[in-house]
Formats: sequence, C-alpha cells, structure tokens
Amino acid sequence: MQTRRNFLKALTLSASIAAIGLPMGAQAADTIKVGILHSLSGTMAISETALKNVALMTIEEINASGGVLGKKLEAVVVDPASDWPLFAERSRQLLTQDKVAVVFGCWTSVSRKSVLPVFKELNGLLFYPVQYEGEELEKNVFYTGAAPNQQAIPAVEYLMSEEGGGAKRFFLLGTDYVYPRTTNKILRAFLHSKGVQDKDIEEVYTPFGHSDYQTIVANIKKFAAGGKTAVVSTINGDSNVPFYKELGNAGLKATEVPVVAFSVGEEELRGVDTKPLEGHLAAWNYFMSVKNPQNTAFIDKYKAWAKANGVPNADTVVTNDPMEATYVGIHMWKQAVEQAKTTDVDAVIQAVGGQSFKAPSGFTLTMDKTNHHLHKPVLIGEVRPDGQFDVVWQTREPIRAQPWSPFIEGNEGKQGL
Repeated sequence: MQTRRNFLKALTLSASIAAIGLPMGAQAADTIKVGILHSLSGTMAISETALKNVALMTIEEINASGGVLGKKLEAVVVDPASDWPLFAERSRQLLTQDKVAVVFGCWTSVSRKSVLPVFKELNGLLFYPVQYEGEELEKNVFYTGAAPNQQAIPAVEYLMSEEGGGAKRFFLLGTDYVYPRTTNKILRAFLHSKGVQDKDIEEVYTPFGHSDYQTIVANIKKFAAGGKTAVVSTINGDSNVPFYKELGNAGLKATEVPVVAFSVGEEELRGVDTKPLEGHLAAWNYFMSVKNPQNTAFIDKYKAWAKANGVPNADTVVTNDPMEATYVGIHMWKQAVEQAKTTDVDAVIQAVGGQSFKAPSGFTLTMDKTNHHLHKPVLIGEVRPDGQFDVVWQTREPIRAQPWSPFIEGNEGKQGL
C-alpha cells in the first residue's frame, strides 16, 4: 500500500524527470535504443548491408567512449528486405514497440517516401544517409547524403567541360523509381539551360533487379555515334553488376563514352571485374582513397570491426560515401542529444542544426540550421583497376545544399522549413 510519503517522493521524481525533458520510460531505461533500418536481403542488400555494419561500429565506438548522457546505446536492427511497404511497417515497429530515440536508415528514395508518413505521424526522427533527388524537406528528417547540387549538377558540368571530355549528348540511364526520374528531370532542365536540345538527351529506365543490359549498351553505342556522348547512371542496387559487366563485354571504354554514376561506389564494385571499367566516373562527397588522418582512422576502425564481427571477406571490406554519411549522422545526433541533454525528438531537432563534425573526407561538415542538409564537398573520381577511385576533381570547400532545385519550375524562393 502506497503511503503519502512514498506518493510524494514519486511525484517529486516525476517532476524532476519532466523538468529535464525526458520521458519517464527513457529516464528509467538502462540504455538508449536506436533503430537501424536497412535492407539486409533483396536487391538493395548489396548496398545497404555495409550501412548497417558501419552503424553498429559507430554505436560501439560511442559506447566505448562513455555512451550518450551516461547511457549506452542499444542498436535495434530490422530488415525491410528491399520491400518498400515493409519499410513503413518496420519503422512503425521501431517507433511504437521498440521505442527507439532515433532511426538511421533507408537507401532508395521510394523507401524513404514510404516511411515519411510514419515519422510525421509518430514524431519520430530519421537520419537519411544517401544522395537523393531533393524536392523534399521534412522536420523529422536530417539528410546527410547529397542534394542534386552537391552531386548530379557538378558531375554533369564536369562532363561538359574540356577537362571532363566536352560531352554534347547525354544518355540518362536509371532504375525506374522516384530518385532517377526526378534527378533526370532536374538534369534535363539544367542541360536545356546550357543549350542542349532534347534530341541530344536519351532517357531509359529499368526495373529494380534488372540484369540484361545487352540491348541497352548496344543502344548507347548507337546514340554515341551522333556526337561526343556521356552516360549518367542512376542505376541502384545489384543491377549495377550486370550493367558494368556488359560495358566491359561490349568494349565501351571511358575514353569513348564515359559513364558517371551516382549510386556506384567502392562496395558495388567489389563484385565486378573493374579492369575494363578503368576511367569511368563516380560523383560522391567521399572516396575511400582520400588521404588524410581522419580517413585512415575511419578505414582502420571499420576493417578491425569487420574482422572482429565475422563480416564475410573481412580482409577486403571497403568504405564508401553513404557509410561516411551514416558515421557523421550518428555522431551529429550524439552531439545534439548531449547539447539538448535529452533524447526528446523536438529538442534534438532544434539542437542538430549547426552541429559540425570533422569527417573522414577531411572536411568539417556542418548541418544547415534551416534546411536539415549537410554542407558537403563534391568529389569526382575515376575507377581504378583495383576498384578504388582516383579523385580527378573536387570543390575547395563544402557547398550548401539546395533541396529545392532552381531548375524546377515553382521552386523560386524556397529555402528552408
């Protein structure tokens, strides 16, 4: 039976907890739960499994240095299996059943679009680590990958330059979903602004998991006969392997028709014979081959973690751009929680804006206070025979994201939330 004294003690404890902004459940818990929402099976597993791994590594690193608010982080890993409606179901599970404080996850824009209504309804917090098409800005999301002006636009400008080969015709090849189609809508408008006509732009899409690129590569060759041509690839997932294999089989060399990819990095090239692909390009905000102390430490930590945790082929693991974006995002969330002194979502959202972190790219990245995107450098790399990239062009400093592209009609004046 509860005495009046015990009742008053409980009331005082509740008031103290409320005063520092923590829900009672979070205060009483021994750990802070964080969700990891990545496809570990299906067509996107080739890309997303490594993001789950680097998230677990980062959580271990934070726990080893004392955790967050004096508590250890506890990862809750779910597999949405490259099934877009399942992403929404798993995100609801993480927020309502597992009671996670934050979720790190998604790769494709269709998966992100699937979970957005859940995060808005339940006031959850998502860190999204992959380059995307923009045309979106949500209070409950922080975007640690590139917006189009931090990847797609600079890459095409490079292809059009004398240094990049002086392309006059563009073959836009992508997987058939929102990211490639919206990115190519932006790129088509950008190319029009540079005087490129529609007859010099070809746009082709294939389904997720597509594997037969023989006809498409033959059509690229035909299209290239009409003038200096570059291919802009927004192919996602395991379809990259047969596409690049077919490029090699067809003898389509970078010196003739360069391909610049926005979703192919070191991880995807692990499954490809890269010797025939030497000189083809990728545009990212980080490459494993970048030389600086932060990157050396990042790579060493990941390789050690992979070996210690039984990752297949741990001796050959690589790092890539979305892995760096995951790493930065988790650390920025930690910094924001410590600044806010709570895991309360609204308080953390206020604290994330303005956070800075010295990233493995060698640049100090800052989260914009008004548009929830990182200021990021842009790097363009050429494929080497060993599957790494030589950086052939980069910005001198991080550039501010434009989530609302100025090349889309109606976006004038759109800035932040």
